[in-house]
Amino acid sequence: MNILFVCSRNKWRSATAETIYQNHPLHQVKSAGTSPSARIKINSKLISWADLIFVMEKRHKQILAENFSDYLAEKEVIILNILDDYQYMDEELVLEIETKVTAYF
Repeated sequence: MNILFVCSRNKWRSATAETIYQNHPLHQVKSAGTSPSARIKINSKLISWADLIFVMEKRHKQILAENFSDYLAEKEVIILNILDDYQYMDEELVLEIETKVTAYF
């Protein structure tokens, strides 16, 4: 399964999630951001690639819906409700991500 993690700037939350699962034996993972200043900016190609999309906040899902509705028709988009309160690979962030996505892995 192809899994995409999305946050704002793709520097801390989604990048951490990608790092956590980058060597998963059953899934391919990528990450992106919704902001114009994102390290990797979300695009239709990434959304098309993904089988499952995790967004960190409700507003990320709204941005995807506003800009990529044609590509989201048959995609499951799950809101993790993880606020932008962490640095890359912060222990609490890793634990929160693992706890919230474990049912899907």
